[in-house]
Amino acid sequence: MKRPLASIVSVGLSKFGKRDGVYSRELFAEAVNEAFERVSNLDQEQIHALYLGQMSDFFEHQGHAGPLMSGWAGLNHIPATHIENACASSGAALRCGVVAIKSGLYDIVMVGGVEKMTHQPTYKNIEFLALAADYPFEQWQGATFPGLYALMAVARMDRFGVKEEQFAQVAVKNHHNGTLNPKAQMQKEVSMGDVMRSRMVAWPLKLYDCSLITDGASCAILTRPEDAKKYTDTPVDIIGSGQAQDTVILAERSTLTNVPAAKIAARDAYQMAKVAPDQVDVAEVHDCFTNAEIMAYEDLCFCPEGEGEKYVQDGCSHLGGKLPVNTSGGLKSKGHPVGATGTAQVYEIFLQLTEQAEKRQVSGAEIGLTHNVGGSGATAVVHIMRRRD
Repeated sequence: MKRPLASIVSVGLSKFGKRDGVYSRELFAEAVNEAFERVSNLDQEQIHALYLGQMSDFFEHQGHAGPLMSGWAGLNHIPATHIENACASSGAALRCGVVAIKSGLYDIVMVGGVEKMTHQPTYKNIEFLALAADYPFEQWQGATFPGLYALMAVARMDRFGVKEEQFAQVAVKNHHNGTLNPKAQMQKEVSMGDVMRSRMVAWPLKLYDCSLITDGASCAILTRPEDAKKYTDTPVDIIGSGQAQDTVILAERSTLTNVPAAKIAARDAYQMAKVAPDQVDVAEVHDCFTNAEIMAYEDLCFCPEGEGEKYVQDGCSHLGGKLPVNTSGGLKSKGHPVGATGTAQVYEIFLQLTEQAEKRQVSGAEIGLTHNVGGSGATAVVHIMRRRD
């Protein structure tokens, strides 16, 4: 069996939602505190480096996030690097941490992400998020991410005969899962009728098709596989990692019905892990919009191209289904503090593979996958993890 790239020995997650009266640094410290509470024989002085994902300085008018977050988390004097890859920032930070461990440069590192968004008015959040789109050809022309993903949804409707009701099934599923997650922002069931009657944002995407503006932070502690059992009896091994890029501007993509960068990242991660898609037991994918989750099913080879809508309709991605997806509630219900999302996905997979996911636990889960996308698909990061026997 191939040696793991790195091992996760602990994870931490702040409560997601509208967190009034706190800064992003306090949210990150909250996540870090949980991570250290999980490993009693590991402390801040043993961490050799921090790789931090955060999308934008604009939300809090605050730059220099690496040392700011590390200082507030008690990680003093270590190298702290801020990584920005839009909504895939902490997925990319995780990959940097894996490379640092695999290279032998460091023995123990922390990776994580954070964003504080809800104190800004909606129009400002839309403006700041749109910085991840192409400025002269998308932003300046008035394109927003709901609009760009709506174009992708319409392309699927045109090519595959998809109905807008089929996108709504993802929202219903993920809101149900969110009711089982005490850290989710929106712990509320929704019906098909609720989704279809919700306010139109960018046709065919409605309010309940869109992920949430959220405050939150997440982190994970990585170490060398041979050292992992020093810190926990239940490490999770990272066995595959893939990252790929595409054009930022949607108009120059080879297709609008899928995300080519995600296909490439997934291919590389599967090959590295020596794992086939049908061996994955649980996955957290980037459902920034409901059609994004459906495209992920296909990009990750969970189902053939053009059959993503049928995959959720048949219950394959539900709890108890063939391959449960977004057991945490996903970005749609758990929330989407953009810089924190990638390692928040890792938090859920760690819980699942160590049998700590309580009411949303996938029975017998051994292999998990995370899929983190930046912008409208210009960045994609996929990681595959395995429970340590």
